[in-house]
Amino acid sequence: MTDLLDLARDLDAADPLRAHLDAFAEAPGVGAYLDGNSLGRPLRDTADRVAAFVREDWGTRLIRSWDEQWMELPMALGDRIGALALGAASGQTVVADSTSVLIYKLMRAAATAAQGRTELVIEAGNFPTDRFMAEGVAAETGMTVVWLEPDAVHGVTVADIEAVVSERTALVSLSHVDYRSGALADMPAITAAVHGAGALMMWDLCHSVGVVPMQLDEWGVDMAVGCTYKYLNGGPGSPAFAYLRSEHQGVLRQPIQGWWSAADIFAMGPSYVPAGGIRQLLSGTPPVLSMLAMQGMLDLIEQATIEGVRAKSRSLTDLAVRAYDEVLAPLGVRLLSPRDAELRGGHVTIGHPDFREVTQRLWTEGIIPDFRFPDGIRLGLSPLSTSHVETITGVLAVRDALETRDR
Repeated sequence: MTDLLDLARDLDAADPLRAHLDAFAEAPGVGAYLDGNSLGRPLRDTADRVAAFVREDWGTRLIRSWDEQWMELPMALGDRIGALALGAASGQTVVADSTSVLIYKLMRAAATAAQGRTELVIEAGNFPTDRFMAEGVAAETGMTVVWLEPDAVHGVTVADIEAVVSERTALVSLSHVDYRSGALADMPAITAAVHGAGALMMWDLCHSVGVVPMQLDEWGVDMAVGCTYKYLNGGPGSPAFAYLRSEHQGVLRQPIQGWWSAADIFAMGPSYVPAGGIRQLLSGTPPVLSMLAMQGMLDLIEQATIEGVRAKSRSLTDLAVRAYDEVLAPLGVRLLSPRDAELRGGHVTIGHPDFREVTQRLWTEGIIPDFRFPDGIRLGLSPLSTSHVETITGVLAVRDALETRDR
């Protein structure tokens, strides 16, 4: 059997991004953090960044900072995310609200604009927020939800989409990376198939932004939403972002008409006139303080490049699958993610009936993976903050917990 730890050490020694591991804050008592696909680790300088903001931008400049920088921050930060991680030209991405609120805004805008189209297509196993929003928007607009039932491991395919879209389809909403299996959808081909039926395409990028390169502009994506607390390390509850293709701006009208989306924010006029450009997706005052932490992570991604991040992600997940084959499969553990790295995102999911109890034990031992009902463990491998040794340490801990669970 391969010495997995020796292999991991060799891979770390050859890792061109290994220097970035030191950019993240240490967590005392944690031997392996394998949940970066759910909540990214903070950077070492995050506390200093927040302190400087309180001391200077807020504490010294006070309300003047709105005119000096904060008014444009949602758009400027959105442009940076678009350029570094989305393949999106400026003026099409904005940071605001939560993922749920932004999904609602775009989904409702698309449904309201549909002329004679009555169906919203979404995967039956998609993340709960996406499904709940689709049901709510359908109820509000009199539409019908069409539920996809794809393969649980490999996710939605072009064939799945082609089998259900028609002249009745208003919008198809899918996750780029499946939050359970890690399956990576074929974004360009699926988007093209949806457009072939005359419908709009929306992507949930929560489990792909910052770890999987994409080209939203080139691939013709109409709209997308993603969170910033996973691979963008914005911290718990950090605001989400929305992408709206330029040709839809001013055509699709979002339903939460707050003062920040008005053409003249301070006119305090008697009626609502929407802003031009991407600012029309805003509603209330943006959460400036919550936009701080992700800025440091964007600096790291710019240095590493999204292609470099993706290359390390493949290396980490390939190693996890190899370790699964050698030490977990013999114990009856199931692989619940695609084997081909080109077909999965940044996490690997494994299954076993005892994994709920195993996860609870691992957490007490400083090994932190993510449990997903009914019996899955997700090994979330955030490339810039996770080493190969940490990955193998986690897999071996799962093995040890299974082998000694009755002791």
